[in-house]
Amino acid sequence: MLAEDHPEAASVTVTAPARLHLGFLDLNGGLGRRFGSIGLAIERPASRLSICRSATQEAEGPEAERALRHLAKLTNHLGLRRSYRLKIHEAIPAHAGLGSGTQLALAVASALRRLEGLPLAIPSDAQLLRRGARSGIGLGVFEHGGLVVDGGRGGQTMSPPLIARLEFPAEWRVLVVLDPQSRGVHGAEEQAAFAGLGEFSAASAAEICRLVLIKALPALAERDIGSFGDAITRVQEVVGDYFAPAQGGAPYASAAVAQIVNELRAHGAHGTGQSSWGPTGFAFAASPAEARRVAGLARDNAASLGLGVLICKGVNRGALIESGALAGIR
Repeated sequence: MLAEDHPEAASVTVTAPARLHLGFLDLNGGLGRRFGSIGLAIERPASRLSICRSATQEAEGPEAERALRHLAKLTNHLGLRRSYRLKIHEAIPAHAGLGSGTQLALAVASALRRLEGLPLAIPSDAQLLRRGARSGIGLGVFEHGGLVVDGGRGGQTMSPPLIARLEFPAEWRVLVVLDPQSRGVHGAEEQAAFAGLGEFSAASAAEICRLVLIKALPALAERDIGSFGDAITRVQEVVGDYFAPAQGGAPYASAAVAQIVNELRAHGAHGTGQSSWGPTGFAFAASPAEARRVAGLARDNAASLGLGVLICKGVNRGALIESGALAGIR
């Protein structure tokens, strides 16, 4: 959970975890709600930025222009007449399927509100900054961390409601396969991709919902990585087949990532798949030692393909919002 709001501060630093999108629940929409997602907060990569008041509005670091656009919308919306300086220390890679846009937007909004002693307003700020249009897991991860499930969009939905949250086991590890040479579908291309896909069957939606509610979530609660992994893998198979026509006919956006993810699974990893539109792939291991073993067996091949394999923890807290001195942003 995010910490409580504080009075005005000299500077504020926000660190927001990346999120894995493990699959949609219902792309059919026959019950009056569509989408619904399951996702997980992971420790790396992360977006970290600092803000302080300034004589001029400025930003530096990765994604600086994007952050400045968010800042301009927020200051106008909140009626703030001051100028600010943003420093982006690190940013989740854009268009990699890791929720970079939502985490950056909410980090800017939360940093500004904390700096000015204003209460956090994550759902409304997300709507203002055009985040969470389909999935609510980015908002859930920013606010709460852990493994989260959102209930999709209905006719009156402002942001998809969080309907479940579980702690991710501290001993489990996440293997994240990164392809810096590729970018996932986004923006207008994403809109066109959704428009061009056929109908998602009610039977497929029913299977996914059953897998999540009756297999993945109970398995997570009981620390059963085998059943959890089997459920996530099957969800990914169903969703991947549906999105394949928008990804060159394959369930993975990157053939290289698919190769390494399959190799990880062959070496004993669990719950393999692609996060959102990718190209990032993922798998799970039951312990740090098992993660090192599995990743070590795949790293040489991954490096030869220009890929990176990270071993990450799940994050069972929301974004860190810290008030402090100016030294961190000079």
